[in-house]
Amino acid sequence: MNRKSFFRTLGVVSAGALLPKTALKAATAQGGVVCNLIPTETAGPFPLDLSANTFYFRKDVRETQTGVQFDLKLKILGLGNCGNMQNLRVNIWHCSRNGLYSGYSNGMNQGQAGLTYLRGYQITDANGEVEFTTVFPGWYNGRIAHIHFQVYVSSAYSAVSQLTFNIAEKNGIYAANPTLYTQGADPQTYSSDNIFSDGTAYQICTLTPNAATGGYNGYLEATIQGNGTTGVGHIEKENAKQFSLEQNYPNPFGAQTTIPFLLQYPADVKLYIHDLQGKKVAEITRPTLSAGRQQIHLNLSEMKLPTSNYVYQIEVKNQNGIYTEYKLMTAAGQ
Repeated sequence: MNRKSFFRTLGVVSAGALLPKTALKAATAQGGVVCNLIPTETAGPFPLDLSANTFYFRKDVRETQTGVQFDLKLKILGLGNCGNMQNLRVNIWHCSRNGLYSGYSNGMNQGQAGLTYLRGYQITDANGEVEFTTVFPGWYNGRIAHIHFQVYVSSAYSAVSQLTFNIAEKNGIYAANPTLYTQGADPQTYSSDNIFSDGTAYQICTLTPNAATGGYNGYLEATIQGNGTTGVGHIEKENAKQFSLEQNYPNPFGAQTTIPFLLQYPADVKLYIHDLQGKKVAEITRPTLSAGRQQIHLNLSEMKLPTSNYVYQIEVKNQNGIYTEYKLMTAAGQ
């Protein structure tokens, strides 16, 4: 299985929108934890279609871009119960330290056509979290420094928003690194930015110095429509007629884990395991399996996989066609 076919089920048929800032809702889960719906924002001007480019399945999105290292963690919660939303795809994209976006070329963004830097996606783990390694973004006229992100809940619903930073802390990074951020301090304020002028509720990302990298860590919790489980759309409904893939157990796991699934028809099944950079690290074939409950046992020691998160994806080939589904698992070591 090559990278072109990897994650081909992640395309979205139609995208749902989040509520506007004027209609933010709050939910209280058991234990008194309160979560608030992340505001919806425009995906533009340079979102690209990451779902059609599996090359972007990667944790480190820097490529050759230079700047202060920025390690970003996003945690995705469901509004219905403030629960962790796992196995969701999260896209990020942002401009370079010089305020340019990859993939396009126009009067304000010259020479960037065909480039792919500072774009990528990951899959949320059991804690609802994804992590990216990037560079701290610069700014450009009319927009305060920001990062776009999009959460694909299902083929029928995605949530689009943006994050920004404390103004003093952000400009402090620019001031401390004048040879990298040659544009100097960002002159925009939240009120002068056409996106954040109506408020920055729940969109300010933390900034914490990282002594190990010399850069910064960022963290943001984003609440979307949902209740801790994925939504249902066209692709999910079609897959359910053929098979269903369950979460591996135990998860996280030590030496061994089991991947259960249910076949509606006899099928040939292939299991692919990918690391967080999209590299296939294992492939297991189970031909001519009968309809009903099935499972595949994995032995971490035999597979020689280091402790990490991995995406597992099964491909089911039966009398009706070929169908795929994925989930994320955590190898925690022995």
